[in-house]
Amino acid sequence: MIKDISDMISNDDGNSKRGFFSLQSRRILRVELHKQFVWTKMGSMIAYNGNISFTREGILNGGVGNLLKKVVSNEGAALTKAEGSGSLFLADYGKKVSLFNVQEGESLIVNGNNLLAFDKGIEWDINIMKKLSTMMAGGLFNITLSGSGLIALTTYDAPLPLKVTADAPVYTDPQATVAWSGSLNPEFKTDIQLKSLFGRGSGESIQLCFKGDGFVMVQPFEEGPQIPTTNE
Repeated sequence: MIKDISDMISNDDGNSKRGFFSLQSRRILRVELHKQFVWTKMGSMIAYNGNISFTREGILNGGVGNLLKKVVSNEGAALTKAEGSGSLFLADYGKKVSLFNVQEGESLIVNGNNLLAFDKGIEWDINIMKKLSTMMAGGLFNITLSGSGLIALTTYDAPLPLKVTADAPVYTDPQATVAWSGSLNPEFKTDIQLKSLFGRGSGESIQLCFKGDGFVMVQPFEEGPQIPTTNE
């Protein structure tokens, strides 16, 4: 699985490129489509040229697997399928864009708030860390991405990648956690004293503990629970 961060691109000059994904700027993703398709976060399109059509994932007729029923039941963020030919520009609340290249046999687990786009070579499933939802308001929606292809993530300011080893576990605030290697299976750690002090769930009283061999990425911002998208 992904054990380091060498595939992450977050150059500030806006010239980073991988395949048909490129950074138009630090906060805008450019996707060059040539009779192909890409999955994007609903509402992330800010402009395009050429002949590109958009279909909401929740109303597709087939081929969407387990994610369809979860989106329809309001358990996750909706996706849009953009297909055709042309230049597509994506952004999400002015957050910084970083690119990953996942190879066959690798996987990346991403907080649903931070996923911007991924290409057709990526398989996915979505789930919620239910135990977390019993500790604090809302939950943490995660999307497991695997296969072979490109992934674009967004973060508030530059993300901080941290290496995880068996001898050096890493503890993170769940609401600041962006993504981690698919080889890692985080556990919850609760500080009872801090929880009593604050009187509510917080990044200090509730933590994610990462052990093993891989990396975890955090951002300098605590995002609130993801609000499920309605299907009106």
